[in-house]
Amino acid sequence: MTLGTKTRIHILKSIKKLVRTKYINIAGIDCEAWETRIDGQNEVLLAADIEGFESGVRQILAELKTSHTVFYHSLPKEFPPQHTINATLRELRQDGRLVWMFLDVFEDGPAYVAGIKSGDILEALDGKPCSPPVLPSFAIGNSHDLKVTKLGSSSQSTITIEVPMRKGTKHRPPIVEPTSPIHRIVGPGIGLLKIPYFPGTAGMEFGNALDDAVHDLKQKGCERLIIDLRGNIGGSLGFARLASYMCPGKIAIGHSLTPNRLRKGYVIAALARVPMPGSKAELLTTLGRFLFSDKSVMLLTQGIGEQPFHNRIVVLVNEWTNSAAEIVTSFASENRLATIVGQKTRGNVLGATNFKVGGGYWLRLPVFGWFSSKGVGIEGIGVKPDVSVEISANALAIGEDNQMIMAIAVVKELK
Repeated sequence: MTLGTKTRIHILKSIKKLVRTKYINIAGIDCEAWETRIDGQNEVLLAADIEGFESGVRQILAELKTSHTVFYHSLPKEFPPQHTINATLRELRQDGRLVWMFLDVFEDGPAYVAGIKSGDILEALDGKPCSPPVLPSFAIGNSHDLKVTKLGSSSQSTITIEVPMRKGTKHRPPIVEPTSPIHRIVGPGIGLLKIPYFPGTAGMEFGNALDDAVHDLKQKGCERLIIDLRGNIGGSLGFARLASYMCPGKIAIGHSLTPNRLRKGYVIAALARVPMPGSKAELLTTLGRFLFSDKSVMLLTQGIGEQPFHNRIVVLVNEWTNSAAEIVTSFASENRLATIVGQKTRGNVLGATNFKVGGGYWLRLPVFGWFSSKGVGIEGIGVKPDVSVEISANALAIGEDNQMIMAIAVVKELK
């Protein structure tokens, strides 16, 4: 692959134009000063090798200080563990050194299938030592050899993980979608919904799968519910279907804002109130309603009626709970519909779109802001739990999940 000077200039111009016209400037960055800094880096970026050019562009984009901002090539390269091997990692100090410990390992994902377990320590990736602060990445469509140890043990094992081939879309980079939702009974009358991702663009198929899962739990006597959103990548509007199961009526989940509405100012009460579409016909009607107008809206739940687990819900989160999962958590917390257990969420809640910028490269850029129904923003802040529970590495090493144990204890006490 080559990357000529003209192509690089075109890419940089495209990025500047998109930030100027499409970017939702939640952080209040001085975009003119930011463009000036790009111009000051032109000579270096034009002379760098391809890896240096990509790295330089990503450093410049990092100055925007918002989530969902990614610069990548259409030819699949390397992406974070959540999006490739369906696992998350946590920095851990062991015997005076920093190591990466596997935290969330999504059921049926590549890491899970290969035999990785929560609590395993990642020592090396493809023969190279692996340690914080550099988060390891994995290539779509490739296999990787991992050197793994158990906590407190020096005995290493080699595990090969096969990462399936996936293509990106207009809406997102390539991603290996984890199985979602997963459900089971975890105690007398206690149901578990494990949701690592909200798949699909509009979330219709996920909504149907969620309906089936909830129906099955109710058939098995579920009167208390744990919603496990730890490690959740985010995803689509399917989150609104999950939010709808937390309350009987149509109430506000929160509101989105376009860059134009954010710049001009707005009144929350004046925003159009839109229930999450429950069918493709409703979706098309909703899209048609806003085809030629500003798309800032207050999103409502669907009003699906009373559920046996209402007022007896726990939402389980951690530092890798992202985006749409944070919106649900914020909604549940603000309206006192669930008890939040675990650790503060990541604070990545902006809506993004992918744009071609030339040379086979794409820019994923946040184009919608998100705020709670009361106007509270959690971008860069996250949602704090009601019951804070630090994960125990020692417990994970022997197959125990102390956060889940606490969630079960809490949900049992809810009246």
